[in-house]
Amino acid sequence: MNDQTLGWCSVIRLGLVQTAIGSIAVLTTSTLNRIMVVEMALPASLPAALVAWHYAVQLSRPRWGHGSDTGQRRTPWIIGGMGILALGAILSANATIALAGSTLLGILLGIVAFTMIGVGIAASGTSLLALMATRVEHDRRPAAAAIAWVMMIVGIVLTAGIAGRLLDPFSSQRLALVASAIAGFAFLVTIVAVTGIESSLAPGNPESTDISRTPAAPFVETIRHIWREKLAREFTIFVFISMLAYSAQELILEPYAGLVFGYSVGQSTQLAGIQHGGVLLGMVLLGLSGTLVRGDKTALMKQCMAVGCVASAAALVGLAAAGFAQSRWPLEPMVFALGFANGIFAVSAIGSMMSLVSAGGAGRQGIRMGLWGAAQAVAFALGGVVSSGAVDLARPLLGSTPASYGIVFVAQAVLFLFASVLAASVGAQTRRDEYVGIRA
Repeated sequence: MNDQTLGWCSVIRLGLVQTAIGSIAVLTTSTLNRIMVVEMALPASLPAALVAWHYAVQLSRPRWGHGSDTGQRRTPWIIGGMGILALGAILSANATIALAGSTLLGILLGIVAFTMIGVGIAASGTSLLALMATRVEHDRRPAAAAIAWVMMIVGIVLTAGIAGRLLDPFSSQRLALVASAIAGFAFLVTIVAVTGIESSLAPGNPESTDISRTPAAPFVETIRHIWREKLAREFTIFVFISMLAYSAQELILEPYAGLVFGYSVGQSTQLAGIQHGGVLLGMVLLGLSGTLVRGDKTALMKQCMAVGCVASAAALVGLAAAGFAQSRWPLEPMVFALGFANGIFAVSAIGSMMSLVSAGGAGRQGIRMGLWGAAQAVAFALGGVVSSGAVDLARPLLGSTPASYGIVFVAQAVLFLFASVLAASVGAQTRRDEYVGIRA
């Protein structure tokens, strides 16, 4: 480590920002979703549409990344984004409360709130990853990616548990107080976590030139230039395909366990815990091995992406097969295997983003990270909707619930296999140390 790069303590401090983002995200996309559907008896399509909208807003990630590229520091973008996110979370809780009195007012407030949530996550998350990608030593990036995502999951798990206890018994006043407390605490954690980190670093990018020395080109011109970079474009396609496959099971796994295997609500929730346990184990093991193993870490991350995609595909095929042999093919090992494979894939993908973000030259790391983040957001917005819709269409056509879910799981597996081919291709380019740009 040198005076231009982040030490482990600074990496952990930045990971606290991910914890804060995760804590607000689970409150707004999961807890409020349940409250609207169960406690308020509203159509499930309403919170689903609001969640999809906040992902759509994150298409602005390249714009926020470009802003942090052209500025002198990324810290203000991280803090500013978290401020918008915190205010959006508080407003979303009040919008949920308002739905009880006026559906129109509640929906309008909800649209504004989830717009702010999408903007806040896009601005803070993109700038945070760009800072880590440019200021963490190359050999430490796999572990840094694992730390960041494990800490985000920790924020999700802790907030879900704490908020669940504080909201019981449910009341509008409790919801407003809990949401305000979580949002305020997350914002304070972010300020404490990032204050002084950039100022303690020596000027300049350890891998290239400092972003402040790069002439600021207009956003549209810059995004066109980035899209003409072959590696950036191909990696964007990989992120979209792989994250579409990754997110497609999110809304159908627990219903699958209930309808096909007869799991109760509590049992299906425990199944989700098994999956997240596998994710955490895969992330931690890959982060440790990626740091300890010597050699080309970029090539290693590309290989792990391909392996994670193939392993995820195999686990999804196993899930599909389990539906036809419930008594002889237990569900839990397949779910754990899927989580473990997903954890390997997720950390290697984020590690690759952090390694490749400077491949096309300095001064545009934020906008590249934003482009890949936008591809991920679109994939997440589509994944749950497409998979759930496909199951709904297949069940009356096939007349078999296991077959309906099985087809969707196999389709996800095919997407993962396609993504593994893309990952191997990008990896081959990286191992040859070539970066090919398409000239206008």
